[in-house]
Amino acid sequence: MGLIESIKEKAKRELKTIVLPEPEDERVLKATAMVLEEKTANVILIGNEEKIKADANSCGANIEGATIIDPKSYAEIDKYIHELMELRKSKCMTKEEATELMTSEPRFFGCMMVRLGDADGLVAGSNSPTADVLRAGIQVIKTAPGIKTVSSAFVMETADGKFGDNGLLLFADCAVLPEPTAEQLADIASSTAATAKSVVGLEPRVAMLSFSTMGSASHPLVSKVQEAVQILKDIAVDFAFDGEMQADAAIVEAIGAKKAPDSKVAGKANILVFPDLQAGNIGYKLVQRFANAQAHGPIVQGLAKPVNDLSRGCSVEDIANLVAITATQC
Repeated sequence: MGLIESIKEKAKRELKTIVLPEPEDERVLKATAMVLEEKTANVILIGNEEKIKADANSCGANIEGATIIDPKSYAEIDKYIHELMELRKSKCMTKEEATELMTSEPRFFGCMMVRLGDADGLVAGSNSPTADVLRAGIQVIKTAPGIKTVSSAFVMETADGKFGDNGLLLFADCAVLPEPTAEQLADIASSTAATAKSVVGLEPRVAMLSFSTMGSASHPLVSKVQEAVQILKDIAVDFAFDGEMQADAAIVEAIGAKKAPDSKVAGKANILVFPDLQAGNIGYKLVQRFANAQAHGPIVQGLAKPVNDLSRGCSVEDIANLVAITATQC
């Protein structure tokens, strides 16, 4: 069974409710039909019920079983508006501004559903920029306890099974933070460890990557990674980690044993935390192309409840798969 199939099986065992706030995109409607048919989640669509049903009929998507909510006629809208005003009171948000946002911006409305427990997670982005999706998530749902950083991870599924856990590794951060600080790198490590456990079912072994292994080079960029490692030690996280180390020392046992003989992670890592976004983004795309690996994500992490962002070039299958991934994060 491949990774996505196993994630879907996990999602089926404890059905969650996922908001899809962009039903004006027919891919979302077709993905809704797929999710309902596969029984991987309950689905809430945001918008005018008559239009959504007409659009679904036009594109041949059977969305019977989905819940459709129009914010403009929603019975609990006053509670949502009040909650948003409270969240944004430091910005002096007025009731009129909160009402406009809640009734006209479905990503914010959907995130409020998740915040208040009326849904378990949200998937958006097929019809909007990443910044819009993350802004709604950060402003409404906020970060998880003990975490100040929103980041992302890709689950890399390699064909030969040589590295990680039978070919599965998580790469972070490859999509959100351009130049993370040491504190943010430590947050990324903690969030990715949580993603590994909840989504993939892996016991995390985190390598904090650099161009240096255990002090083999001296540079401010190396020092930042070393500081992140020390932060993880100071807060006594509950997962295995080590660093700083080069990528080959992290995943190749013979090299790890030579370069970091006392490490319990070197040569065995299943999570690679890159020192910055350039390295992470380049790294996952090289592995994806050179190794013909499947790159599942980006999975947004660090929020108190799950919100995930789609590429605007996504397929129907991509949306349905991300719904299942989001359900397992709940």
